[in-house]
Amino acid sequence: MPERSEVNPGALSLMSIAAGAVLASLVALPQAASAAEGGTSHILPGATATLVDLPPASPGWFFKPMVLNYSGKTSVQIPTGAGTTTNMDATANTLVLGGGHTFEQTVLGGAHYSVAAFLPYTKLDVSANVQTPVGKVARRNSVSAFGDLTLVPLMLAWKTGNWQLDTMLPVYAPTGSYEKGRLGNPGLNYWTFDPNFGAAYSNKMSGFNAMLRAGYAVNTENSDTSYKSGALLHFEGALQQILTIGSSFLTLGIEAFYFDQATGDSGAGATLGGFKGRTTGVGPVLGYIRPLGKESLALELKWLPETDTTNRLKGDYVWLKMVYKF
Repeated sequence: MPERSEVNPGALSLMSIAAGAVLASLVALPQAASAAEGGTSHILPGATATLVDLPPASPGWFFKPMVLNYSGKTSVQIPTGAGTTTNMDATANTLVLGGGHTFEQTVLGGAHYSVAAFLPYTKLDVSANVQTPVGKVARRNSVSAFGDLTLVPLMLAWKTGNWQLDTMLPVYAPTGSYEKGRLGNPGLNYWTFDPNFGAAYSNKMSGFNAMLRAGYAVNTENSDTSYKSGALLHFEGALQQILTIGSSFLTLGIEAFYFDQATGDSGAGATLGGFKGRTTGVGPVLGYIRPLGKESLALELKWLPETDTTNRLKGDYVWLKMVYKF
């Protein structure tokens, strides 16, 4: 990495951060995303738009631990493996360990190629009224276990001037803890494939950064419940400003998201029919960048309250992320 006198804040945002970052959407947070079965999805609002989430644009290894907290509730009916529920209240705390490698050799016209993997461990507390043949029964469930493993066999990033374009294919495997009849599960018991695309602009003189990402997640059927959650169209964007603080850098910004279920739920277990869901939200983002010679460290904290939801829980996402590039 060049000496600090040779690097302005805008350049550092894509040299120090993008070099060691990878999408935080590579994690499943139970009971917290779209409509679908259980009121959840593998794809998370607020996961893909900020500086620390940009795909790597230089070779090397990266380590990315994350802590996620979600707390939400709803009075609408939610289909689960335990039956149809109302008045669901859920809190999930997830620790994620993951990382990956960006290869020296570029491909497809100069694209930086990376692979990655992430594994979440979740403490999940859920309460709801479950519909039974004899009426509604109040139930509560607490479980701590591993969630679904995420593999990213394809991650490409192209750099040209102040712009970075990228594409990737996260694959969520049903490896996490799942039990039919349990009110909440750390694992979802089905595969998800989420091809997505992103664009980022970084002004090397002013330190201004803007990012936008779009994806289309497709799910397989849950074989235990014969429930197939519909495909999810998702958009996220962020604006961030980098400020010099001594030998380090501070980032201030805002992020917004829009998630919309493009196709309805289906299968013999989809007793509520198509059950399409939607969510929107916006909130502040605070980051810290510390150059460490040829290595770099980045921290990010963000709070993203949901502002409008349909057929899902409504709550708040709180993220704490770290990226260490070496």
